[in-house]
Amino acid sequence: MTEVLFYHLQNAPLERVLPQLLERSLERGWRAVVRAGGPERLEALNNALWTYSDESFLPHGSRDDGAPESAPIFLTTEDENPNGAKVLFLVDGAGPGPLSGYERCVLMFDGRDAAALAAAREHWKVLKAEGHDATYWQQNDAGKWEKRA
Repeated sequence: MTEVLFYHLQNAPLERVLPQLLERSLERGWRAVVRAGGPERLEALNNALWTYSDESFLPHGSRDDGAPESAPIFLTTEDENPNGAKVLFLVDGAGPGPLSGYERCVLMFDGRDAAALAAAREHWKVLKAEGHDATYWQQNDAGKWEKRA
């Protein structure tokens, strides 16, 4: 079964948190797929990954860039894993779909959005019922992640 981590964003936006988690994934030697809820958001994330830090670079691409199998971080709106990723990031309302082939799934949601919170709760129930090892992480006031469940 896939390890599923729910990240409840409260104090920092996705555009600041996602690059940090992607950096950690690459440091571990993992390839990643980032699945967004829609094409407009995917384009915004693509731009954010290029500009989030002057000191760092996150090698990423999408189908539009060609050769998806060579991208360490692949951006998509589809249920696909063309780069052989071990970790899947679900953002902006993207649903989990089948998780086979992934060691880890990170579902990130905006805790200030009632619809996103409700969707995350439903995904939690379904994924737990499927037997996945799910944990829940929430930002504290200092912005650090604390395991809550």
